[in-house]
Amino acid sequence: MKKDKLHIHWYPGHIAKAEKKLKEQLSLVDAVIEVMDARLPVSSSYDNITRLLNEKPRLILLNKADLTDKNELKKWITYLEEKNGYPVLPTDAKNSKDLNIIVKKAVELSEPRIQAIMKKGLLRRPARVMVVGMPNVGKSSIINKLTKSSKTKIGAKAGVTRQQQWVRINPQLDLLDTPGIIPMKQENQTRAQKLAFVNSISENAYSNEPVARALLELLDKKYPQETRNYYNVQNELTIENISTARNWIKTAGEPDIERTAIYILRDFRDGKIGKFILDDFEE
Repeated sequence: MKKDKLHIHWYPGHIAKAEKKLKEQLSLVDAVIEVMDARLPVSSSYDNITRLLNEKPRLILLNKADLTDKNELKKWITYLEEKNGYPVLPTDAKNSKDLNIIVKKAVELSEPRIQAIMKKGLLRRPARVMVVGMPNVGKSSIINKLTKSSKTKIGAKAGVTRQQQWVRINPQLDLLDTPGIIPMKQENQTRAQKLAFVNSISENAYSNEPVARALLELLDKKYPQETRNYYNVQNELTIENISTARNWIKTAGEPDIERTAIYILRDFRDGKIGKFILDDFEE
């Protein structure tokens, strides 16, 4: 069956507005924590991130690492660190064991700017960081994770802004309690598909069936045996065959395509089919 392509549309005006707002927020901080989806270490990144951040130091967090293959993820961490020149850490919102190392790295990255401020005769202050990333990669979850240990709201800062809310994580680190949304562009529809797979695109922008078919096609290419084993399908990996295997049948005896598509997407997003990374190094 011919696969329907996704067409995710973003308007230049929206992108420009989002970039302007993000740049205003970035001017307030010493470093950034960039959150990406560990299942999409390429597709959930922003091509123009260096330009957008104006080379501001950043810590890259590969969120939802618990949904990926650990050995494969280690290779990606090494690759991303060599490519970007900044530290990369795996994380997930359910686990707080890595909280101290995240805070430590953020403070270290902020130190050069703090030293520059002190050379001008100003007193040392806590490092100031913010969390940025594409929509729905888990920025708010990371912020909640960082602020869980300290609910100290320190409000507006003199000489900074009256509107931004800050949280003191510890005496060395202040967090801008607002996630910075990196705008998406739609030129690469393959990347748009993958973002839909992990629910990083609004469900209003696509239909479940074509997205589920595209996901099955990719899983059949990268992880065929795991997917077939999960759905108990040994022949062609299609929505129809999965529907039959799960006995998701309509009254008329036809496969319930929409129900099956919804479950396929949900199963993948919850890590039930397997722990996968969908990007390739060639990308």
